[in-house]
Amino acid sequence: MPTHLEVLVVGAGIAGLAAATELHHRGMSVDVIERSSHPRATGAGLFLTGNSVRALNALGLRDHLATSGAPLPSQRLQSHRGRVLADISTADLWRGTADCVGTTRAALHAALHDIVPVPVRHGVTLQSLKESGDGVDVEFIDGKTGRYNVVVGADGIRSSLREYVDPAAATRYLGQVCWRFLTDDASGIDRWTVWLGRGTAFAAYPVGRGQACCYADVSAASPQDPTDGTAQLSPFFSGFDPRVQDLLATPAARAAYASPVEEVSCGTWTSGHVMLVGDAAHASSPNMGQGVAMAVEDAQVLADTLTAEGHIPDLLQQYVQRRLPRTRWVQRQTRQRDRTRSLPPAVRNFVLRHGAQRLYERATAPLRELP
Repeated sequence: MPTHLEVLVVGAGIAGLAAATELHHRGMSVDVIERSSHPRATGAGLFLTGNSVRALNALGLRDHLATSGAPLPSQRLQSHRGRVLADISTADLWRGTADCVGTTRAALHAALHDIVPVPVRHGVTLQSLKESGDGVDVEFIDGKTGRYNVVVGADGIRSSLREYVDPAAATRYLGQVCWRFLTDDASGIDRWTVWLGRGTAFAAYPVGRGQACCYADVSAASPQDPTDGTAQLSPFFSGFDPRVQDLLATPAARAAYASPVEEVSCGTWTSGHVMLVGDAAHASSPNMGQGVAMAVEDAQVLADTLTAEGHIPDLLQQYVQRRLPRTRWVQRQTRQRDRTRSLPPAVRNFVLRHGAQRLYERATAPLRELP
C-alpha cells in the first residue's frame, strides 16, 4: 500500500485539524471541509491533561502551550462550602508524560489552524457519498466532486457521517446539563478546583492571560436547559462557597453556554473506507478532561496505521482495535466518577478524603502509556 493516499477529512475542529496535520506529515494528500462558514471554536476553556499535552507537543504546539496556556500544578476537590477533600499533584499523577495546562478552546483551535498544512474549505458539507472499488466518490454541497481512498469523519458529537458508518449509533444523555464561561475575575484561581454539592458541581481553573474557565453542572432528568436559556445559575448553587457565588455574579456567567452532558456509543467506527475519529466515535463526559487527548491520539494512531501495508478496510479495522480499549477505558472511568459524585454528600466526601488519590491514580495509569 503506497503512503500517498487521497484522504478527505470532514470537520475542522480539534480532531479534524489534528488528523489532517498528521496524515499530511505522513505523505498523504488531504482535503478538509468544514460546515461552518468561518473558523470558530465553541466552548470556553480546556483542561489539558498530561497525555493531552504530550500529544499536542508531538503535533508541534509545545511553544504555543508554554506561552499561551496556564500551568495547572494540582487538582483540588472541595465540598460545596469549600472544605478541602483532596489535593492531587498533577506532576505526580502524570509523571513521565507532560505537565497539565489550562487554555482556551479558541486559542488551541487557532494554533491548530496555524499549523495545519492544507487549506480548509469552509461552508462545505457532503451532499452524497458512495463507496466503489478501492475508494469513495463524494459530491459536495457546492456541486464539486472528488474521489478518495479514505473519508475521515471528524465532525463531532453531532456527526452526520456516524449514521452512514453505524446507523444504530446514538448519543446517550448522562443526566447532567452543564454551562461553561470565561471570566477575567481569576484572582485566587491558581489550580484546577471543584466544589461538589448535591447533584451539582462547580469547577474553575486558569487558562492564561489573566482569565479563568468556569464549568457548572446540575443533575437534570431532561437534557433541556433548566434555566430556559437565561443562565440564571445562582439558585442551583445557593449555599456554595462565596468564591463560587462571586464567579456566578459576573457578567460572563450570565452569558454561559449550556449543553447536555452526553457520550457516544458506536458498535463500529468504520465502514469500508469511511471511518470516525474523536467525539464522532467515542465522546465521553468531560469529567476526566480526555476529549482533546483522545482526539489527537486518534489522529496519531490513524496516521501510523495508514502507512502500513495492507488493504485500507483492514487497516482501518486495525486502527479501531488499537484505539478501542483506551477510549472504552475513559468512558468507563468517567461513568465511575459520576457514580462517585452521585453518592450522598457525606458518603462521597468521606470517599474522596480517604481515597481520591488512589481513584485518580487507577484511572490515569493506563493513559500515561503511549497510545
